[in-house]
Amino acid sequence: MTTFLITGGAGFIGSNFIRYLLNQYGNVVRVHTVDALTYAGNLENLRDLSNSSHLFHKADITDAEEMGSLFKKESIDVVVHFAAESHVDRSIQASRKFFETNVIGTQILLESIRQYPVKKFIHISTDEVYGSLGESGTFSEDSPLKPNSPYAASKASADLVVRSYFKTYGVPAVITRCSNNYGPYQFPEKMIPLMISNMLEDRPLPVYGNGMNIRDWIYVEDHCRAIDCVIQKGKIGEIYNIGGNSETRNIDLVKQLLKLAGKTESLIQFVPDRPGHDYRYAIDYSKIKRDLDWEPKVTPEEGLNHTFRWYLNHQKWWKRIQSGEYRQYYEKQYKMSLG
Repeated sequence: MTTFLITGGAGFIGSNFIRYLLNQYGNVVRVHTVDALTYAGNLENLRDLSNSSHLFHKADITDAEEMGSLFKKESIDVVVHFAAESHVDRSIQASRKFFETNVIGTQILLESIRQYPVKKFIHISTDEVYGSLGESGTFSEDSPLKPNSPYAASKASADLVVRSYFKTYGVPAVITRCSNNYGPYQFPEKMIPLMISNMLEDRPLPVYGNGMNIRDWIYVEDHCRAIDCVIQKGKIGEIYNIGGNSETRNIDLVKQLLKLAGKTESLIQFVPDRPGHDYRYAIDYSKIKRDLDWEPKVTPEEGLNHTFRWYLNHQKWWKRIQSGEYRQYYEKQYKMSLG
């Protein structure tokens, strides 16, 4: 049996990856989820995963004593590190928390691993560490780090900390850098779920600038498969880019969603561009395709249709987030566990 520690497991990608692990491997894996349950951590994302193979720990990765105690108590084989502050707009408004969680939290995890070694540490990073592209070109694993937002700078810093612990201490680390994810359970402040929820309630759709910024999108299940490939076959000390082969202008993505919702473009509302807004991201994922035999399977049309249907059919989920009611779920579950 392989024992996993998943940080940030109550968030969007983390909860999808835990679900993927349990569905893919069943009783041959044991999963410990760590999440501080800050605003983006939602225990309801894990509601259907309460079984003997999955254990939840409310804990903060910046608490060295708490992390050390967990590693000492549990024999961990693989750590998959999702936990991070990740919303660019929030990082522009108040950046300190981003550096505390994303940099110091990562360093504390690595120190715990030095004391209680694991087989692999998978650090989940982002293509935003590379900065912005012009009309052509793609980011490769050798592209220089040129972050343009406090969020991206905190993730680039964390990447360098991970590299240093591999080089200096031999921590068995691998870094993955992925393009924009979308799919079920994504927090409604992010672009796609924000647009869908606003459409369903006939509210304005805020689009930055002229909507011409370009992103490469990947369906979250494809990302989960890629992480699994890195765990199974990835080489220690390497970096793997994970892309969706789906570059789309923001305005075109909004229009695609409007068609799915049967709404008119009159809902679109252009708003002032945010500071340091990267123009274009595009990932060259030829390395992971060549070395680990991975490539995305879900087409943009399939992924967007499935995502739209999920938010349409789970309106109570995102409305509970909008109202703040979701924050009460952990307290209720905790009181129930105490009897």
